[in-house]
Amino acid sequence: MTTKEIINGVPKVQLHDHLDGGLRPETIIELAKDIKYKKLPTEDPGELQEWFFRGANKGNLVEFLEGFEHTCAVLQTKESLERAAYEMLEDMKNDGVCYVETRFAPILHLSKGLHYDDVMKAVLKGLEAGRKEFGVGYGLILCAMRNMNVSLEIAELAVNYRNLGVVGFDLAGEEGGFPPKKHIDAFEYIKRENFNITIHAGEAFGKESIWQAIQLCGAHRIGHATRLVEDIVFDKNGNIVELGELAQFVLDKRIPLEICLLSNVHTGAVDSLENHPFIKLYKQKFRVFLNTDDRLMSNTDLTNEYVVASELFDITLDDVEKLNLNAMKSAFIPYDERLHYIYNIIKPGYQKMREKLTSLKV
Repeated sequence: MTTKEIINGVPKVQLHDHLDGGLRPETIIELAKDIKYKKLPTEDPGELQEWFFRGANKGNLVEFLEGFEHTCAVLQTKESLERAAYEMLEDMKNDGVCYVETRFAPILHLSKGLHYDDVMKAVLKGLEAGRKEFGVGYGLILCAMRNMNVSLEIAELAVNYRNLGVVGFDLAGEEGGFPPKKHIDAFEYIKRENFNITIHAGEAFGKESIWQAIQLCGAHRIGHATRLVEDIVFDKNGNIVELGELAQFVLDKRIPLEICLLSNVHTGAVDSLENHPFIKLYKQKFRVFLNTDDRLMSNTDLTNEYVVASELFDITLDDVEKLNLNAMKSAFIPYDERLHYIYNIIKPGYQKMREKLTSLKV
């Protein structure tokens, strides 16, 4: 089993992080006071963290998403958005993350008079300040919401900011009744612009959602993809016997799967951590890696996700390295930049840790 100290001390890559799902409780309370927002259930940071966790841990996606009413409510000014982005990178630094792709939905930050450009410039200003201060690389992904008809606007916004820090386009929100194909015009636009697509799919809805995301919408990565197991045949011992055509396609084409262990239990995508398909997909050589999804709601960080995987599935330091290499290979930044992280940061970081552990044994 790999310890928390070891996992925290090696370079990690985070590709599925929601900016508005990772605020510090203390920050939420301060921002609420600044704008006289009175709806928070408590002004005690510890109690607020527990409230968000309790609210998210109900086993279904709809209730999981309710906490975002409060985080989005306090992120309606340029200053608050800039602060959230800056603090996120500080948290990543403390978590041992060397590169992060964070995502958010600009449409959810316009209720107090901000325009898209205000929102974008504020978040990117905070991210850039954080990069300079903490040395953590970043990319920003813009989310369109499944239940809104503005996905083409968000796709165009993403492309407009592609050389300023935005690296991709996502579709998020409640899956049931809002299939990816309803937003096909946005995805066609992104594809024509030679840009990057990741889509939440196979979390609250079945393998059809994953199929649509890939084959109709052109997703380059899939967020969660937990329900891909519906296209896989297992024997009575849980070993993979046969892959369906979709699962085989995902494996063959090396389509990255953004796995979020704790969040998938909290949203009901899986009934328990023990039953999460992550380890079976990993052993079958699918391109999987771990992420946090919503650090505040799930009361987690990337170190913790890997500690959980280590304790439950007995993954080693070599596995942690391989998973983070999977993540870096899947990042939406140019190829030469990915190689820089792999060969100058990730591999040397794990080698240094192995040497340290060897010297401790001697």
